[in-house]
Amino acid sequence: MVNQLLEDKEHMHKRPNIVLMVSDDHGREALGCYGNPVVKTPHLDSLAHDGVRFVNSFCTTASCAASRATILTGFHNHATGTYGHTHGRHHFSCFDDIRTLPAMLVEGGYRTGRVGKKHYAPDHLFPFDWGHADGAFGRDDARMSEACRDFIRGPEPFFLYWCSHNPHRNGTLDSHPLQPNSFGNPLEAFPKDEEQPYSESDVIVPPFLSDTPEVRAELAQYYQSISRLDRGVGRLIAVLKEEGKLANTVIIYISDNGAAFPQAKTTLYEPGMCLPCIVRSPLHRNRGRTCDGLITWADITPTILDFAGLYHRPEEYHGHSFMQIIDQETPEHWREEIYAAHTFHEITNYYPMRVVRTKKHKFIWNVAWKLDYSFASDLWSSASWQAALREKPNNFGVRAVVAYIHRPRFELYDLEADPNEVANLAEKSPYAGMVKAFVEKLKEFQRKTNDPWLHKWTYE
Repeated sequence: MVNQLLEDKEHMHKRPNIVLMVSDDHGREALGCYGNPVVKTPHLDSLAHDGVRFVNSFCTTASCAASRATILTGFHNHATGTYGHTHGRHHFSCFDDIRTLPAMLVEGGYRTGRVGKKHYAPDHLFPFDWGHADGAFGRDDARMSEACRDFIRGPEPFFLYWCSHNPHRNGTLDSHPLQPNSFGNPLEAFPKDEEQPYSESDVIVPPFLSDTPEVRAELAQYYQSISRLDRGVGRLIAVLKEEGKLANTVIIYISDNGAAFPQAKTTLYEPGMCLPCIVRSPLHRNRGRTCDGLITWADITPTILDFAGLYHRPEEYHGHSFMQIIDQETPEHWREEIYAAHTFHEITNYYPMRVVRTKKHKFIWNVAWKLDYSFASDLWSSASWQAALREKPNNFGVRAVVAYIHRPRFELYDLEADPNEVANLAEKSPYAGMVKAFVEKLKEFQRKTNDPWLHKWTYE
């Protein structure tokens, strides 16, 4: 027994530290290492150069709190009870029998810390040893990272959950004549920091947005917030290095959901769910490479437990550890499809969707398809969307406005031929067999994940 305890103690000492960075509404289209040549993200680009960049990585629900519940449990949100936002009148939270990542890491001998955006509930299910109040550092990510120094300096192994509020929209408007949201950008730079402004003429308008002055003005603010996020990432990596902990630390960078623009956040179209995932691991050899294995945020908890040597019951989770495929550019013997399930954003934004996605196809079941699509309040009030309401264009970006608001029961897209998901194949007779097969896959997914919305196939 004594020998076993000594062996366990030695094993714990060798286990890596783990840092999970989660940004807030950072779409993949606005990141240098994912191909944007304008937005300045040198620290995230460097992290990708020192690690592996996943090119088929997805949130399972495109709303902040619901996504974070999946990230921190390994379960789809309909199984945790966090169907939408946790804060204010929305008041969703995890069921009391849910075991969370920080709880399991504490039991397994890790020190745990959190800083930045919390957005989970109830608190007692998430027992972090160390942390600061949500919002303690506002949008000053560099200062937030510096505040982690004392925690990082402590004994190993540790887990740090670092969550930026950038580049989420906020409640203020910029002084620009078009009144874009300021995305948390300060009027003056934070102490020991320097803001990176952008010209609206330089930003890259992605296909899901219209190239209007209002969209460009908001993208310029969005980019500025992303660059501040990036500086916070750089400061945290510098702290890890200065404290002698970087060599033994796994770093994972993801975003909770897509950009806070119409047709991205709160949707399960590609801009809402196809997101950055960068993994820098001292246990893996690949540097500056990519992996095209299909992964989701339901895999984050299993993967972190695997790194920690605590992945004892893989069958209990909806996700799977992707630790084994990090060094494989095109993994063999890996999954061929992933699933997503979105139900609420704010309590007033009920629009349940269930999705199966392969590398080639995406199939969406709009459960409440007879309802108009429900906007998040900040997306509705955005300068980008309000301009569209005034001008009444037929399209917003590449998609028809009527198709965005009034959706069919089923949507099927060939992502190779139609990456912007415009040509719905679901009602075309040659694809009837494929639709039927995808419906059966969704039903099986719902059965396996105890989805309360399964009965909608027969009840309505």
